[in-house]
Amino acid sequence: MSRTAAALVVGDEVLSGKIHDSNSHDLAKFLRSLGVELRRIVTVPDVVESIAEELNALSTRFDLVFTSGGVGPTHDDVTIDAIAFALGRTTLRHPALERALREHFAERCTDDHLRMATVVEGTELCYGEGDPAPWPALKLGSIFILPGVPQLFRAHLELLRPVLSGAERAFVVESVLCSADEARLKPLIDRVVAGYPDVGIGSYPRFRDGDEGYTVRITFDARDPAQVRAARDTFASSLPPEWLLRVEP
Repeated sequence: MSRTAAALVVGDEVLSGKIHDSNSHDLAKFLRSLGVELRRIVTVPDVVESIAEELNALSTRFDLVFTSGGVGPTHDDVTIDAIAFALGRTTLRHPALERALREHFAERCTDDHLRMATVVEGTELCYGEGDPAPWPALKLGSIFILPGVPQLFRAHLELLRPVLSGAERAFVVESVLCSADEARLKPLIDRVVAGYPDVGIGSYPRFRDGDEGYTVRITFDARDPAQVRAARDTFASSLPPEWLLRVEP
């Protein structure tokens, strides 16, 4: 069985609509490339008790948990304290992180900067392969503690790729773009769903024609590329020619 994962997105700014959460989308794509299934996305406010409650719930149900946000130097960055509270552990200032902060900020370094050197007891630093990155990803057992800034979040995911790579095969996704509406496509979709039970098949309509010009995208998703292609081609060949716009890998 493949590993499962959950995302715990932390931040009042996401719940209030000030910031658009792109990190969970990036995480989903990243994990699919490793063959890991993202099963749950939970967003919580910057409240220690709320973060801790959800973290404990997710940790008992899923193999991996990824947090996003709340690890900066300001008053609302409480993720580290919340994880410590959830696990019944203490926090401490990590010497390697403190050294990196002091080197980076030099004479400008303050105690507020050094808040970013605080970790939960037992945290591992993940630098990835090759030369050490300026700032590592944080790993605490099956919990991965990542920043909320999207560029940093994506960079830290790549640092974790060697840590997370396992025996699972990556998921493969291919698409058929159609000009007919979903209701007319449904009987053809149902046939291929019944014929390929191991392939995840999705239907995603567009209500305005954009530059791509299609009305519905049908996706075919599985670990076995041959099965994905077979399901895709079976569906595409069942379409009237005027409904089939193109097939995409």
